[in-house]
Amino acid sequence: MQRQATFEAGYSEGRRESLCARCRGFMGLCGKKVCPILVKARTYLGLGTLSGSDIAGSAPPGVFVGSYGYPKVLAGPLIPPMSGDTMHMDSEAWLGNSFDEILQNRFQLVRSKSVIEVHSAADPSGMLEKIQELVLSEKPVDTEASFEKRPDMRVSFSMREAPTGPSADLKALSVIDNPSVPRKVDRVVSDTDYRAAPGVAELFDGGISQRQITRLFSVGMLGVKDNRRLVPTAWSITAVDDIVGKSLADRVRYYPTIDEYRLYRAEALANNVVILLTPTPWMFENLELWHASAPNYRVDADFELYEGRKEYAGNTAGAYYAARAPVLEYLDNAGRQAGAIAFLEVKNDWIPLGVWRFRELAKEAMKTAPQTFDTLEKAVAALPGLLYSPVQHWLKASSLYRYMREQRRLTDYF
Repeated sequence: MQRQATFEAGYSEGRRESLCARCRGFMGLCGKKVCPILVKARTYLGLGTLSGSDIAGSAPPGVFVGSYGYPKVLAGPLIPPMSGDTMHMDSEAWLGNSFDEILQNRFQLVRSKSVIEVHSAADPSGMLEKIQELVLSEKPVDTEASFEKRPDMRVSFSMREAPTGPSADLKALSVIDNPSVPRKVDRVVSDTDYRAAPGVAELFDGGISQRQITRLFSVGMLGVKDNRRLVPTAWSITAVDDIVGKSLADRVRYYPTIDEYRLYRAEALANNVVILLTPTPWMFENLELWHASAPNYRVDADFELYEGRKEYAGNTAGAYYAARAPVLEYLDNAGRQAGAIAFLEVKNDWIPLGVWRFRELAKEAMKTAPQTFDTLEKAVAALPGLLYSPVQHWLKASSLYRYMREQRRLTDYF
């Protein structure tokens, strides 16, 4: 049995990768309380039914589309060797769970793989057609799969996506159940003259979960027929966050501004998110600090002003869009406009789970009762009680803090 965990390169990930290669989960070199390799080993006990090359179970219905080899990519559903309600295995409602619980759920999903040309989504057939049928469902779907050989038990971690478990090359796939398809999803997917961006926005406004929207986007079920294509999971997550955020911002810009400074906070899974709302027109900044960068505490930052961004937020990448969308959703629901600075703090015992945790933590933060202040200075003075790292590093990196501190608002003249 191979005991190996792989990590996608990212900030401070090089050190973690080398330690994992040496440690193999037994030496405790990283100092983490939970070793994903050992969790994986315990999870094997729940995969005893994978003694052969066939699997039957209720798909969440999750799907994974890789990027390697683009435009010919590996794609397929995530299938557990069990039936029943498996939605918790491919969910983003995990903030109340432990690392151990999340990893065990994820590693019980077998990632099936089939080579598919991305442009074939314009006229799907064969394996892709079955994958798309499964992804339409909002509930688990009984599925059977045959693999070329027994699943490879290696697992993989990524900076942007949730961890993935054992994988196997797909030989045959059968969708046993009739998928439970929301009417809104059926209408948008069936409209082959409807562009992808407004389709995503309509589904979001119609109450379809962002998780399902991302799946539909990833397997090429949204957009004008000739333009439909598979989109790697990592890319589709950020694309949907961006589309949702832009759609909400188009409304938020016309709302009246709030009349006070507000601080919101939520913490889970070794991540801490603090949101500062300001009584200004819409603007947004994402600040990301990893405790692994101590004692210098590097802070990565991206921001946009009232008109939004035209370039990709390259410093904080998917985390930028994941944190921005929930803030805009909160403002849209409140019928108010504000500026926002998001402080994303990653502590040392973090394990790569994907950017979803920033999105969900920002949502949780915006549900809390905020601390309120009548000046920026008072709001900033409260930050040390909400952050675990020295506030001066955050403020030094923040363009919007300097902008708001140095600019006199138009109302100051009256």
